[in-house]
Amino acid sequence: MNPLEGIPTNEEVIKAETLKLEKVFNVYEKRLTKFKYLAYTLANLTHIPKLVFFMRSPKASMVTSQPHLSAWWSDISSRPASIKVAEDLKLE
Repeated sequence: MNPLEGIPTNEEVIKAETLKLEKVFNVYEKRLTKFKYLAYTLANLTHIPKLVFFMRSPKASMVTSQPHLSAWWSDISSRPASIKVAEDLKLE
């Protein structure tokens, strides 16, 4: 069930989009082997709201299974402002 819109989840769409997202996360992982952050701070911060929800999903291992991507997420999500944002984000 799609909790934001109250409609049934389309597993085919999730599978297709997960494959696309996996490619993006692989690019991130490669970049993060050379740099601490993806780009400038604002670029990192724009990921927080969406990744907060994503990391609460069964697909979170797509991030945690990649060491540099996981370290990057741990870093940006542990900042006080990020924690505050995460606390305020609820699926209702």
